[in-house]
Amino acid sequence: MAGWLQVIVLVVAVAAFYKPLGDYMAWLFTAAKHNRVERVLYRVMGIDADADMTWPVYLRSVLAFSAVSVLFLYLFQRLQDKLWLSLGFGPVAPDQAWNTAISFVTNTNWQSYSGESTMGHLVQMAGLAVQNFVSAAVGIAVAVALVRGFARSKTNRLGNFWVDLTRASLRVLLPIAFVGALVLVAGGAVQNLSSGTDAHTIAGATQHLTGGPVASQEAIKELGTNGGGFYNANSAHPYEDPRAWTSLFEIFLILLIPFALPRTFGKMVGDNRQGFAIASVMGTLWAASVGLLTWVETAHPGLAPQLAGAAMEGKEVRFGVPLSALFASSTTLTSTGAVNSFHDSYTALGGGIAIFNMMLGEIAPGGTGSGLYGMLVLAIVTVFVAGLMVGRTPEYLRKKIGAREIKLASLYILTTPALVLIGTGLAIAIPWGTSGILNPGAHGLSEVLYAFTSASNNNGSAFAGLSVNTPFYNTALGLCMVLGRFVPMVFVLALAGSLAQQGAVPETAGTLATHKGIFVGMLVGVILIVVGLTYFPALALGPLAEGL
Repeated sequence: MAGWLQVIVLVVAVAAFYKPLGDYMAWLFTAAKHNRVERVLYRVMGIDADADMTWPVYLRSVLAFSAVSVLFLYLFQRLQDKLWLSLGFGPVAPDQAWNTAISFVTNTNWQSYSGESTMGHLVQMAGLAVQNFVSAAVGIAVAVALVRGFARSKTNRLGNFWVDLTRASLRVLLPIAFVGALVLVAGGAVQNLSSGTDAHTIAGATQHLTGGPVASQEAIKELGTNGGGFYNANSAHPYEDPRAWTSLFEIFLILLIPFALPRTFGKMVGDNRQGFAIASVMGTLWAASVGLLTWVETAHPGLAPQLAGAAMEGKEVRFGVPLSALFASSTTLTSTGAVNSFHDSYTALGGGIAIFNMMLGEIAPGGTGSGLYGMLVLAIVTVFVAGLMVGRTPEYLRKKIGAREIKLASLYILTTPALVLIGTGLAIAIPWGTSGILNPGAHGLSEVLYAFTSASNNNGSAFAGLSVNTPFYNTALGLCMVLGRFVPMVFVLALAGSLAQQGAVPETAGTLATHKGIFVGMLVGVILIVVGLTYFPALALGPLAEGL
């Protein structure tokens, strides 16, 4: 009953913000005027805020900004021992600094280190937390550019990346994260610049408890669907997640923007029904995942859980199975690597569901921005399939879906599976990869598959049980993160440019109604079939084999 109440409260809260937040973002990204703070920033940076960009220029701006961010964050980590508030920590090792820089810039937040024993407060605040804002803003900007491709006609302009980045950061993410941090502080999350406290345990030992600006980083890591954690225990640590209601609040922050963006999409294309249809697909997949994962974990199939009476290993005992499963589904369905339980300790089938969630492409509702543009790409594939069925040239939102559009959509869909499967195959075939596997057999394969799925889909959560802080995994997973983030963006922006150049096609009696239930069902079917056919052999060898 408590689990059902938690889901109901969460759904009501997210639904309450769907319209106002979605409408606000639609207004924000179509407004012609810039506020005073923005004008000062543009002047300092030498940006012409009123200049619209073609898709190649927009893409180059995304890549240039991200490249500079990686370099800055890498140097920040390498020089942290010379910085204020370093807490006495030395420079981060080169391969780990590179992996971490790539991770946070790509909105992945994969961490192969313990934050409380590796990073000083300044690096956490001015390095990692800042990237939590801007990497999320980059995703929103790319999604908005694709929506403009649908909304505009006979133009090669998609807007201004620097304006979109600034507005998303300052007028969407910053104010909500500020309020979120205050709520978490009120709930008991830590927010200070303390170097830590030595506590005496019941057993008579001494434990050093590191303080820091935790609540502020926790709020944006969830809101921006970044993930990661100030502490190694992530959102299971009481300093990050003090109570059951703060855990539910963090899930709310994770889902807030991704579920509101479809409303923004509908508003910008002039048909709110289209946005509701996309949100319905996201909600259907999310609800199915939450229900399945909760059922599997509460049924606790398997000899050891049955003998124990519950699958509580790795679960947060303060929250229990339902809230842990709700958190796990929400984070793996978005590009959020935060966890409040240990996914490696889930039942075999429960862990398989978490992997499958990420394999969907993190579109239900997905990351900030990336979830929307991923779902729109799949919507294009769906109308193409529908067109083949009836022998009609496919259209979506009064734009023809031709050879160029479907090629770009297909390349987008194929990119991530290629990274996941090639990376996993390589890791289990060479000594550098197998040396990190601590659990040989089906479970070991699941751990490697989870790691490459998480990195390639920019999720960042870890199955654990795998030694990933090695030169091989730091390098391989770093490459998956950067390619999994920016290669799909190339295809999305190219698709946006192609759509914007078209004129609007008039609707006829044969036009597929993409706002009705039949299209919602078709889109869900295409998503499941595409993912199932792509990943089923790997899942059969890992979590399914172990579960059966």
